Amino acid sequence: MQDYDLDRAYEINGPDDAKRLYGSWAETYDSSFGTAWGYIAPREIAGIFASEAKENQPVLDIGAGTGLVAESLEGFTTDGIDIAPEMLAVAEKKGLYRRRILGDLMKPLAIPDGVYGGVTSCGTFTHGHVGPQCLPELLRITRPGALFVCGTIPPVYDGMGFGSTLAALVAKGRITPVSFREIPIYEGADHPHRDDLGLVMVFRKL
Repeated sequence: MQDYDLDRAYEINGPDDAKRLYGSWAETYDSSFGTAWGYIAPREIAGIFASEAKENQPVLDIGAGTGLVAESLEGFTTDGIDIAPEMLAVAEKKGLYRRRILGDLMKPLAIPDGVYGGVTSCGTFTHGHVGPQCLPELLRITRPGALFVCGTIPPVYDGMGFGSTLAALVAKGRITPVSFREIPIYEGADHPHRDDLGLVMVFRKL
């Protein structure tokens, strides 16, 4: 059996690498990473969304994977989009999403304008994955007032240009000023990343 871990995920470079890694990891992802690593960031992000949400449905969970965010996002109508069909197949077995969408967030999405009232993201805005270039397209498919609760980590926020992209969107009146929450990513497990902290970006579309 091939070993998968966070460091391998951080080494991917673009959508083709992502499809290969997560496609082959899908069946064991929940046990070998979610449980074994004490991965609680999805739960934390779902909790922030639920605490901030008003009429923010339906929700689009981007980089949905096996549905770890949706497992904690009870009471919301949620769709999931991911680049790896194998990950979405695992989520389908759980019955978590109203609709599962196969798509690349770095390309135009086959989704009409103004469909969604909220966006969640966990583990998508990270090393070698998706950058802030997808934000205009996500704003296109959401309606005014849509709540965004998207996790990242400080090196990615700085290194991939999220700060300047978000600042420009605020300056142009596209989004509200961004607030930030610091969250634990893991708990109850002993591994080199156990003390890592996540940075959650919270804002609304104007």
